[in-house]
Amino acid sequence: MSASNSTTHYGSVAKTLHWLTALGILVVIPLGIIANDMPYDTAEQLADKAWLFSLHKTVGVTLFFVALVRILWAVTQPKPAAIHPDRKAETLLAEIVHWLLYGSLVLVPLSGWVHHAATEGFAPIWWPFGQNLPLVPENLALSETAAGLHIVFERVLVISLILHIAGAIKHAVIDKDQTLARMLPGRKVKFDPAKRPNRGLVPPVLAVLVWAAALGVGSMFGVYHKGGAIAAEAPALQQVESEWAVTEGTLGITVEQMGAEVSGSFSDWTADIRFDETVTDGQAGAVDVEIAITSLTLGSVTQQAMGPDYFASSEFPTARFGADILNTTEGYVAEGSLTLRGLEQAVSLPFDLTVEGDIARMQGSTVLDRRNFDIGNGMTDESQLGFEVIVSVDLTAERGGD
Repeated sequence: MSASNSTTHYGSVAKTLHWLTALGILVVIPLGIIANDMPYDTAEQLADKAWLFSLHKTVGVTLFFVALVRILWAVTQPKPAAIHPDRKAETLLAEIVHWLLYGSLVLVPLSGWVHHAATEGFAPIWWPFGQNLPLVPENLALSETAAGLHIVFERVLVISLILHIAGAIKHAVIDKDQTLARMLPGRKVKFDPAKRPNRGLVPPVLAVLVWAAALGVGSMFGVYHKGGAIAAEAPALQQVESEWAVTEGTLGITVEQMGAEVSGSFSDWTADIRFDETVTDGQAGAVDVEIAITSLTLGSVTQQAMGPDYFASSEFPTARFGADILNTTEGYVAEGSLTLRGLEQAVSLPFDLTVEGDIARMQGSTVLDRRNFDIGNGMTDESQLGFEVIVSVDLTAERGGD
């Protein structure tokens, strides 16, 4: 059999790519559905869920490159004519479905890859594919939008696939013609093709309109911004009257999950700071920090982190850190305690400080053990979820800012 297409039949390359693509679709879609529905209440369940998601992502990215090869091959080859060109509506619908399939085979895995690259979390894409994409930053809004696009494009792919299969069955069972047979391996069907109608840009334009309609429906259902939902309503933190008012700052955490670092930050917190930079030895002040737990964003595992096995934000919506600010021979340190999930632990936070007039800039970090606060007690395997959590603080404060 010839490797190339002709005006009446598909060559071996086109057939191989067609059935390889079909196999990939039939594998990747069920994998995604099963992985998404799997629970992750225990370490074993989370490991199984992550493994299936990694397989789903890796097969999906592989399918993306197979689709690119298939499309490039298709545009360089003659397309076999329709066996029944006189059935104008049916033939036009078939061409639109083909365009939807080709486009979706690129858009579905690409949007999934962008979602993966723009967020942090578990389930890495396996070798040889990387985790990142050029020009795709780690950004929560971008990852949510890409996740929504992935869902919409996947729905278009599924519907197009159903129509494609239904058409093939109709040709084989009802029409009893050679449409399906000429795509089967080892079969070379010849017929006398009638003059093929030239529809130009009509099928691809109609396919684009279908995608536009699907995107509109997705927007109506809010699939592009679902990450705003949290486990509990964020508490309203009380305003503080502080000698030093924080004008800008970041309170972040970093944990290792499935061998990869996952970083996040709290967007809502207050700090009551009393500090005298003239003190050169001993207590130079004190700090009281209140944190809204539900303001945390932690990549793709934000929702999981809010759950009862982790931060339990519904029951414990805030955390508090109170400490004395000490000036020691080794530098500044905030020595006090952290209350999280109703548990109090001693915490020492060393930091660097520069004061210029009425502006102070501090940077510091410390390491906590999540087990001391009953966070993720079911995750006993450190290779799945690290015990250590790095807490980092970077802020600028102004004297008498309030």
